[in-house]
Amino acid sequence: MDEGTGAERAAMTEEETRTPEQIRADIERSREELGDTAEQLAAKTDIKAQAQDRVADIKGNVREKADELKAKASSSTPESAQQGGQQVITTVRENPAPFALAGAVLLGYLIGRGRRQA
Repeated sequence: MDEGTGAERAAMTEEETRTPEQIRADIERSREELGDTAEQLAAKTDIKAQAQDRVADIKGNVREKADELKAKASSSTPESAQQGGQQVITTVRENPAPFALAGAVLLGYLIGRGRRQA
């Protein structure tokens, strides 16, 4: 019988001299590699999960852009204008009657002016 080439004989001799613990360790390593490969294949074929990941990425990008725009708007608006606007809002909330009256007068003026032109 042909025993094979020298390399094949060396490999056979090496396998014959491995201990059961070494063989078990090789088997366990192969199982882990196979499990990892199976997980990777499952992830690649899960279209729904990929779509959800993509949507989450897009939402994150949109939030980042919105935050950037808010920061730019806040930084480009002068501080005094922001304070003035807040002061007007506070004043109107505390005492809305004069502002409502002024609005009604303005509205009456515009309506009367519109009737004269028609």
